Amino acid sequence: MRGEPQGGTASAVFVSIAAALGGFLFGYDTAVINGTTGALEVQWGIGSVETGVVVSSALLGCAVGAWFAGSLANKLGRPRVMMIAAVVFFITSLGSALATGPLDLTIWRVCGGLAIGAASVIAPAYIAEIAPAHLRGRLGSLQQFAIVLGIFGALLVNYAIQASAGGASGEVPWGGTAWRWMFAAASVPAFVYFMCSLQIPESPRYLVAKQELDKAKTILAKYVGGDVDTKIVEIQQSLHSDRPPRISDVRGPRAGLLPIVWVGIFLSMFQQFVGINVIFYYSTSLWQTVGFSENDAFLTSVINSIVNIAGTILAIYLVDRVGRKKLLMWGSMTMFIALGTMAVIFATADVDAENNPILGDVQGVVALIAANVFVFGFAFTWGPVVWVLLGEMFPNRIRASALGVAAAAQWISNWLITVTFPELAQTGLFLAYGLYAAFALISFFFVAKMIKETKGVELEDMEALGGGAVRTAD
Repeated sequence: MRGEPQGGTASAVFVSIAAALGGFLFGYDTAVINGTTGALEVQWGIGSVETGVVVSSALLGCAVGAWFAGSLANKLGRPRVMMIAAVVFFITSLGSALATGPLDLTIWRVCGGLAIGAASVIAPAYIAEIAPAHLRGRLGSLQQFAIVLGIFGALLVNYAIQASAGGASGEVPWGGTAWRWMFAAASVPAFVYFMCSLQIPESPRYLVAKQELDKAKTILAKYVGGDVDTKIVEIQQSLHSDRPPRISDVRGPRAGLLPIVWVGIFLSMFQQFVGINVIFYYSTSLWQTVGFSENDAFLTSVINSIVNIAGTILAIYLVDRVGRKKLLMWGSMTMFIALGTMAVIFATADVDAENNPILGDVQGVVALIAANVFVFGFAFTWGPVVWVLLGEMFPNRIRASALGVAAAAQWISNWLITVTFPELAQTGLFLAYGLYAAFALISFFFVAKMIKETKGVELEDMEALGGGAVRTAD
């Protein structure tokens, strides 16, 4: 571990913000479907299973996009992959808005997912590679901050559009159905992301891998600082080879993968298995189910998103002060308590003829508080910290490829949670939230055993820390 380098902090912050805008697309796409589910069910006459498929379809595309993003980034460079992702998302946003049925909407969302998955890999890898070590946690947290801003932006736009139309199925004053404009609005941040991608430099570690040492030195001097020549040598040594990185580098003795890659996969899975995206995909319809009006349900979802933003701001402040491991453990216990509370409330509530829980005044207030505590507990810990760790925990040579594999696992886990929730909810909301609470508890013990602290450690020192900041052998 070294002293803090004095690079161009302002420059590093600027390019990190630009790269993190991919997270805004991620968040926007996560939440834009929230306001459309009820309208799609009414307009196309689809049931809970079909709704689950439409909602979750983008996630399968995300998994594929994430899997191949590392290889593409190693061949084309980080900013070019960002540009491609922005163009694809722009086109698919308009395609989703013009969909004529659940089938073509599903196809458009899968294609859009390819872009989101790629952006979700490139941003944390790029930020970790260009940020000074003493700022890496805070700058890496910008990915999650952009995600929650994207969620908030989508919910706010959805709320405004449905309010102007009298509901998501209504006609807006300027023409067209409200839910279609919700999808079309996603093209705006895609355009902004593309323009920002044109302004940022290539990753210095990518340039070293390509033997473009003069360019790498220039970028390191501007954004990282310190002894640039020594850092170039350290990067070269950490790559272990003169040939370009490739996805096969992640192969190893533990069920076909390196142990560090498995830890990244499990981190990604636990981040999703606590059920956080149920709140942002289904919260509007969920609160309507338990008695809220459509307008109040939309407003409640916006409040959830504001809590999410507040928690992420706290994470940015804490991550380089408290460290990654402590935050994850705090988050696991906070989420366990909140989710367990929600499970108990739904288990003890009266039900109507369709088996939907009927919450009394007190139960409704406690459920809302518990849901927001859950969101806050995730937002200041597992939301940003997992992305920080995934961006920094892997050795230089396998970073992009390993992050792609871990992110693909995250998207598949997200899909599993999303597609199963409607059926779990019909069986009983207590079952869904009880299951998520169990995963939160298990995640506590996983972090306690497997994760080592990476606060302030240079990327070139991660391997020496223990195979990428985790235990690699038992």
